[in-house]
Amino acid sequence: MSKLGKEYSENLPKAEAGDAKAQFNLGTCYQLGEGVEKNDKEAVKWLTKSAEQGYVPAQCILGDCYENGYDNGTCVVKNAKEAVKWYKKAADQGDVYGQRELGRCYKNGIGVVKDEREAVKWYRMSAKQGYSPAQIDLGGCYTLGEGVEKNDEEAVTWLTKSAEQGAAKAQFLLGVCYDRGRGVAKDMREAVKWYTKSAEQGYWHAKEALELINAKQ
Repeated sequence: MSKLGKEYSENLPKAEAGDAKAQFNLGTCYQLGEGVEKNDKEAVKWLTKSAEQGYVPAQCILGDCYENGYDNGTCVVKNAKEAVKWYKKAADQGDVYGQRELGRCYKNGIGVVKDEREAVKWYRMSAKQGYSPAQIDLGGCYTLGEGVEKNDEEAVTWLTKSAEQGAAKAQFLLGVCYDRGRGVAKDMREAVKWYTKSAEQGYWHAKEALELINAKQ
């Protein structure tokens, strides 16, 4: 039996006995076809059992399943409200992914009434825990004044936190801030530094920005 097959067989009895982590592991085995034939219905069944016991990773994946649905109809019907329900359960337990996804739902009106202030609240909870995608989102809210008073300096603060973790998008946006003197003193050397870090990760907009700078020289 393969290593993955062994993982499935070891988790099955534990999952059937009610172990939430094992139920999650079994669900992901079915979802990915690891050690067992891929079966989306079985995946959701076990993920739901795990999520209902409060297991955060299962709640997050289940939220993704309901938000995106499956084109072949073998998993779950796309249901934004159900997705929000599971993101909220994870978020209420302090999970950074759940908090960020819940914020995104409020920002875009996915499964809930659009509420930019509520979006900022959840983004901030996640960002304060160091979650890079939420830091980018929060920075964007301050840049555009969405759900919070426009504040370029505060935007730079959050973009810097994300950029220093290596997020290519944040590095590019921070480069823009230095390039245009938005929230910081204009500093082309610093702008180029962040554009370069982003471009080295393949971020197209950063590559384009560097090309424009080089063309002017």
